[in-house]
Amino acid sequence: MAIVQRPGILKAAAENDAATTANAAEPLVSPVNSHNEWDPLEEIIVGRLDGATIPSNHPVVACNIPPWAARLQGLAAGFKYPRVLIERAQLELDQFIALLQSLGITVRRPDPVQHRQPFGTPDWSSRGFCNTCPRDSMLVIGDEIIETPMAWPCRYFETHSYRAILKDYFRRGARWTAAPKPQLTDELFEADFRVPEAGERMRYILTEFEPVFDAADFVRAGRDLFVTRSNVTNQMGIEWLRRHLGPGYRIHEIESRCRTPMHIDTTFQVLSPGKVLVNPEYIDVDRLPDVLRSWDVLVAPEPNQIDERLLKVTSMCGKWLSMNILMIDDKRVIAERHHTDMLRALEKWGFEPIPSDLLHYAPFGGSFHCATLDVRRRGTLESYFD
Repeated sequence: MAIVQRPGILKAAAENDAATTANAAEPLVSPVNSHNEWDPLEEIIVGRLDGATIPSNHPVVACNIPPWAARLQGLAAGFKYPRVLIERAQLELDQFIALLQSLGITVRRPDPVQHRQPFGTPDWSSRGFCNTCPRDSMLVIGDEIIETPMAWPCRYFETHSYRAILKDYFRRGARWTAAPKPQLTDELFEADFRVPEAGERMRYILTEFEPVFDAADFVRAGRDLFVTRSNVTNQMGIEWLRRHLGPGYRIHEIESRCRTPMHIDTTFQVLSPGKVLVNPEYIDVDRLPDVLRSWDVLVAPEPNQIDERLLKVTSMCGKWLSMNILMIDDKRVIAERHHTDMLRALEKWGFEPIPSDLLHYAPFGGSFHCATLDVRRRGTLESYFD
């Protein structure tokens, strides 16, 4: 049977082909562009509390919390967080998102997930955790988003809740990379690990079996990155990122005196060109990398005391969440309203603090810096060190 093509259809098809060719010829402008922690913020991903589940019992989780808390966590592992914790945190999170939007910042959110659902590999099984902290599972370097190889089994598939966002960014021109997915077998974890006492040689629960790291153990200053080795980031993970980024970047290790190190953003923060914020309990200023010799080292004040007993018991983080701030640009900074001494210190140092509330996010892994991933900042790649 002969097939007759109508002229109108042929014309429309030709026009579509021409439009496709024209679009393909136009260079894509990546929506992802972030080189440091302080350029003017334009777009950000904010975490979500829906479906949050108490982390499954595992030594790599338990080693970062006091023994009594680890026993409680083991008993409650795999159950949803109590509503009393979620409701207060959700109220503060909603207000924080409204604040970001009022500052003209585009806010993206992950898909809601029921993290109680079990999953596994041929070697182990687990339930999930939550997607409250995009800062941990993804690292933005320029126009590239890197999915990180995290050491907690309960976080193995965490970036799946961000896939709709990642695919959208990729289609619009961003680079999208995933570090090698770790096996997370027993060989990665030191058997009979014990937290070192003060004065003892530092040791970590991770071996060098394979590369693992959380993005939250890194902060960026253009062509220079700073990292702390921790109980979720090993030397092999640092070296993987160093080779992946290549000779255009330098990675400097920050020594932490914390006995249970996990994430740099309550230990060391870069605030603006020439200024870093350090935790006096964890950092020996005299042992900072030489590249920081010409920079002002701002010593964080002692955090204001938190009297709420439930929050003290359930927080997954130490008292230094007062340092977990978010730079809007090189002057304006969102900081916790409760920590008035930090607000005053920021003002003294020439910044413009914007007080906000996120104190009750601590049981879910952090505060303003942890709860976000800055995707686009208005700036270019530069070197800030000689």
